[in-house]
Amino acid sequence: MKLKTPLIILNVKAYKESMGKRDLKLAKICEEVAKETGVNIAYCPQQVDLAWVANEVEIPCLAQHVDALDPGSKTGWTVLESIKEAGAIGTLVNHSEHRMKIADIDVIVEKSKELGLCTVICTNNVVVSRAAAVMKPYSIAIEPPALIGSGIPVSKAEPEIVSDSVNAIKELNRDTVVLCGAGISTGEDVRESLKLGAEGVLLASGVVKAKDPKRTLLDLASGIF
Repeated sequence: MKLKTPLIILNVKAYKESMGKRDLKLAKICEEVAKETGVNIAYCPQQVDLAWVANEVEIPCLAQHVDALDPGSKTGWTVLESIKEAGAIGTLVNHSEHRMKIADIDVIVEKSKELGLCTVICTNNVVVSRAAAVMKPYSIAIEPPALIGSGIPVSKAEPEIVSDSVNAIKELNRDTVVLCGAGISTGEDVRESLKLGAEGVLLASGVVKAKDPKRTLLDLASGIF
């Protein structure tokens, strides 16, 4: 199973609204919307639910984080081999809530390629996006931290970060998929992100905390087709 564009990735973080059975329920909603609309949707369940959720849905699942370590005596850490065994097709890397050293990001990207896993590196500006592009990950998601969870879409608040990052990334590696994140909550936000050159979006609280997650996700998906 591989990721296809245009793409919506839902990262459910560690919210109470996405714990346990609610995690699987949200994943099932993503699966339903993907089937009903034909839009490509991937899901990042809570880390403790990854194996369970990944084996209960037909849409791609990614880990929220991995560590730059090999299997072994690594209590409490998460290695790439374990997320692959769990059924994930890849992982988020360097999310603003879980920043990593550049050397560790590079190790994860290279090892993921060897294991046939995809990496989605989160960046916060053009400079970091350019550095990430040199590593040739599957995807780079541009997310200014100040706008995450704000309800103010980066595509409107700081559109130049998206367009400039897209240009910088594509100059170095045209194959890297560029996603837009932070504050994306409506179909219009998605549509504007695509106009700026993004090939999809990375979502979180706008869906997870919505009163009607399916209705919200359907609206978001409408920005793609």
